[in-house]
Amino acid sequence: MDRLRGFSLVELLAVMAIASILAAMATQSYSRYVLRSHRADAHQALMAIAHAQERWYATYNRYATDLGKLGMADQAISEHGYYALTSRVLDSAGQGFVAMAMPIGRQFGDACGKLSIDNAGRKLPDQADVKANVNGSCW
Repeated sequence: MDRLRGFSLVELLAVMAIASILAAMATQSYSRYVLRSHRADAHQALMAIAHAQERWYATYNRYATDLGKLGMADQAISEHGYYALTSRVLDSAGQGFVAMAMPIGRQFGDACGKLSIDNAGRKLPDQADVKANVNGSCW
């Protein structure tokens, strides 16, 4: 009589363990990719603020002191809601500005933290975490 062949319980457990380890690694990698792709929301918003500031400067020969003058709410939220946006002038003459995007909600765990752009076009992560921007990876 022919014996039916199958898998033993130990073999099935080994396959399940390997599959769960691979799934855990894939999930972590996917989460990092999602946070990185959400940064595009901040990039778009900061570039829009920088362009609006430059238009304001061309008209008034100084940068706007708040986002309300640029047609945005003072505490604006990015288009997809992953970042809170602010802008401030650097001196009393209004000859420089810094626009910042601070992660909120699900984006809060992003390694780049706050992103900023200034009147000279410098695109930086949070000043306290410049290591996060190795080779410009945050922008």
